[in-house]
Amino acid sequence: MKPDNILLSVKNVVKHFDITGGFLDQIKFKNGRIGLEKISVKAVNDVSFFVKKGEVLGVVGESGCGKSTIARVIMGLYPPNSGEIYYDGKRIDNLTHEQMLPFRKKMQMIFQDPYASLNPRKTVQQTLEEPLRFHHPEFSNKEIKDKIEEVMDQVGVDPAWIKRYPHEFSGGQRQRISIARGLILDPEFIVADEPVSALDVSIQAQILNLLMKAGRERNLTYLFITHDLSVVRHISTRVAVMYLGTICELAKSLDLFANPRHPYTKALLSAIPVVGEKRAKHIKLKGEVPTPVELPTGCVFHARCVYADERCSTQVPLLRTLDNGSSVACHAVEENRITA
Repeated sequence: MKPDNILLSVKNVVKHFDITGGFLDQIKFKNGRIGLEKISVKAVNDVSFFVKKGEVLGVVGESGCGKSTIARVIMGLYPPNSGEIYYDGKRIDNLTHEQMLPFRKKMQMIFQDPYASLNPRKTVQQTLEEPLRFHHPEFSNKEIKDKIEEVMDQVGVDPAWIKRYPHEFSGGQRQRISIARGLILDPEFIVADEPVSALDVSIQAQILNLLMKAGRERNLTYLFITHDLSVVRHISTRVAVMYLGTICELAKSLDLFANPRHPYTKALLSAIPVVGEKRAKHIKLKGEVPTPVELPTGCVFHARCVYADERCSTQVPLLRTLDNGSSVACHAVEENRITA
């Protein structure tokens, strides 16, 4: 039985992409022998977390850490190699297209680039009415028109513009239309994948406030993906920090920013510029980010960590829960080699 307040549960999800190519690309000469070798990108590796109803779980990390991949796996755009995903207590990662349809209305996604995610050949009206006609064939034309006008008004786009095409809008307006498309079916859960990174700073604040307002008014649950820590601090209730396909720290937003525990989290937060505040010296990580094609043994962060020892290079750390409720995957934290 699941706790009543858990809406989404991700358990030990793995997602790898085969990039080997054709048969000739697989032929390799190694140790004096010719054989076949497959190459895969290990984008997500044994990731587990849950999202409570009504909260905003922020997922942060540098480019290539697997943030967007886990989002697409949750939404069913990529099938996982292994692991399980539960929505409101029901497993959804193994459902067929037809079985997944009832969940499509409950789960929606807002993409990073609104110009790429909106069909340039469809007007705003066509874009917004398509999901309504598909999921609610019983709706009359008037009901559809009223619903579109209601949602457009809520996101701050003039309903009189419904005959316009995406290229006739600014970047901020297009993202508002993308949000309207996400809200049109009255979902419970929204995955927002870098929804403000392609926008000007002034427009970012408007879109973030719009998302937060919609969340309060509609009691929405968000999985908010971004690389901008200042955005995460502003909008999230809890934060998951990812590095090279794994979660290294998961904590309440206030706890994470006040007292980060994982060495990678400490380095990330030290890079945030804060006007008018004296901060500790920026932590510079050594080495280069390893490739997800050939992951390091043991802890994936050990080659760049100043606290790493022999155990870190051979044994994968587990995500352990601390006394304050935060979860950290670090041998040094477990052994109290890192002070708070």
